[in-house]
Amino acid sequence: MNMKDQMTIIKNAIAEVLTGKDELVELTMIAIVNRGHLLLEDVPGTGKTVLAKSLARLIGGEFKRIQFTPDILPADITGIQFFHPKHQEFELRPGPVMTNILLADEINRATPRAQSSLLEVMEERQVTIDGETLPLPSPFLVLATQNPIESHGTFPLPEAQLDRFFMKLPSGFPNYDQEKEMLHMYRKNNPQDSLEPVFSLEDILVMQEEVKHTHVSDSVENYLLSIVHATRIHEFIENGVSPRGTLAFMRAAQGAAYVQGRTFVTPDDVQLVAPYVLTHRLVLTMEGTMRKTKDQVLKEILESIVVPVESEAGR
Repeated sequence: MNMKDQMTIIKNAIAEVLTGKDELVELTMIAIVNRGHLLLEDVPGTGKTVLAKSLARLIGGEFKRIQFTPDILPADITGIQFFHPKHQEFELRPGPVMTNILLADEINRATPRAQSSLLEVMEERQVTIDGETLPLPSPFLVLATQNPIESHGTFPLPEAQLDRFFMKLPSGFPNYDQEKEMLHMYRKNNPQDSLEPVFSLEDILVMQEEVKHTHVSDSVENYLLSIVHATRIHEFIENGVSPRGTLAFMRAAQGAAYVQGRTFVTPDDVQLVAPYVLTHRLVLTMEGTMRKTKDQVLKEILESIVVPVESEAGR
């Protein structure tokens, strides 16, 4: 079974618990096969937690959740050395980061000190507790959420931490028919309880290796780089996409081709992932913020770059 068929299976499985989320599921799988972390930004109650729990079930992985609050400490996230009175010795107790899918709920409610405890976890895929370093399970994904409409009592993520998120995705409200279908789905029971694994953790590790071999032609590579460099010279952008962002952009495009069952990247793949990989990495000038949104600026850039023809893109 190729990846496209497998994606259809996982979309159908998610559709049993969440309606109208096909694109979100596809983008999440693009992140998973690239070992990338996700930031979901939307109002409460739009299915972010359900998505994280469902994905953990569908890949046969372990799921843990941290509810970020202003009083949470780094040790609550990473773990502690606990003194065991009976044995009269310290015992290592790893925190909830020891999992496959970690839901960092309302991450912007925690203080910068607590937020920074995730930096090593996300980048190095390891955790250091009182000088002892432990590797995290593999695969490992941080799925963080934040509420964009509520700023009281929040601590906005610094640019350096935003850059560590592979993609930033909106969750979005369902339409009328989708919400009606949701009412029918949950009327008698919770459909999450019947979810069965579609992939194994070993399958995910294989995918993470296979996606690296998705071909990127010179013309598509040049197209991708032209977009990145345009973000660094645009009049309304103070800080453009970083080299880390460039790598994420290429890998996301490879992932988009891979989950569609193709062995090569097309310009359409680049355009598909661009808003989700690049927008949160842009810092607008003061004038830019007064005139346009990040999405509008990126759309202008994409429209200004010449798109390679399909025959060149596949070479």
